[in-house]
Amino acid sequence: MGPFPHDAPQAKISPENPAGTDGFEFVEFAHPDPEELRALFTRMGYARVAKHKTKNVELWQQGDITYILNDEPNSFASNFVTEHGPCAPAMGWRVVDAQHAYDHAVAQGAEPYDGDDKTLDWPAIKGIGGSLIYFTDQYHDTSPYNEEFDWLCPSKPEGVGFYYLDHLTHNVFKGNMDKWFQFYGKLFNFHEIRFFDIEGKFTGLFSRALTSPCGRIRIPINEDRGETGQIVSYLKKYKGEGIQHIAVGSNDIYGSTDAIAANGVQFMPGPNEAYYELSKTRVVDHDEPIDRMMKHGILIDGEGVVDGGETRILLQIFSKTVIGPIFFEFIQRKGDDGFGEGNFKALFESIEREQIENGEIEAAE
Repeated sequence: MGPFPHDAPQAKISPENPAGTDGFEFVEFAHPDPEELRALFTRMGYARVAKHKTKNVELWQQGDITYILNDEPNSFASNFVTEHGPCAPAMGWRVVDAQHAYDHAVAQGAEPYDGDDKTLDWPAIKGIGGSLIYFTDQYHDTSPYNEEFDWLCPSKPEGVGFYYLDHLTHNVFKGNMDKWFQFYGKLFNFHEIRFFDIEGKFTGLFSRALTSPCGRIRIPINEDRGETGQIVSYLKKYKGEGIQHIAVGSNDIYGSTDAIAANGVQFMPGPNEAYYELSKTRVVDHDEPIDRMMKHGILIDGEGVVDGGETRILLQIFSKTVIGPIFFEFIQRKGDDGFGEGNFKALFESIEREQIENGEIEAAE
């Protein structure tokens, strides 16, 4: 169906993949007003499929994507809300053996988290900004949620066509990029696949894109170039380091985008007409429909049609910030495995404009 099928176990524990990583399982969200999350997830095509047997915790799913909505009082997530406001207090990873992954990470220096306020009874360690990383090995033949949740309807509905978690981007304090690169590298043998040095009209950032040995957990890390830019603005608003955006993939980005736009999802401002007029030069001989791209501001990147007729294209569009300073990316990969390098500057300036309009950064800076 796409780049990360899970119809058969893919990963193995090996010197290359010492923790046995095999992809994302979930992202957890919490909010002072959980109804806002329910409305947002509904607009993006997710359905509430399960409720925890003893806690005020819900599963929202679409395709192979799970979002956990946590409204449990006195929980790790509620404490995270107190500290950060609307937030993403945890993510879950699929691994070959959950206890092995946990033991390996802790042996390499990870901080274990065994508090009784955890959302799930899964092994977990501390990650970015004090959030948690949970591990599960119950994802192939069965659902990892069966033991703790009551199902309200069949799991994994098609929704509007988003079907997998592609990447999950972090924003970090200036000087901490190497720290988090080493965290993922030492604990899980992630390696760098891209490096960006981006300048907007007023600010700039550095970004290192990391991927796991299994290739399914991809985490770009952003650091501000200066003291007043958009990453600094995020860190102030979020009151710390954390997840900047969550990227999900579709096999029909036009249909998926039309559907969520009709539901009220708003997108970052798109580029000007010149961007689309020049797109066939930049992305060689692509045959994407310009009118449909322009409708909501879908961006295009990649090599285009290369020798031999192979297509290498990435289509992407970004929501406005919707959970505190967190936003979502919606993508379709057509043979391109990058992160929209050619669009990075356009995205950066789009976020910059939104933050100037919101008074979070000043154009003069």
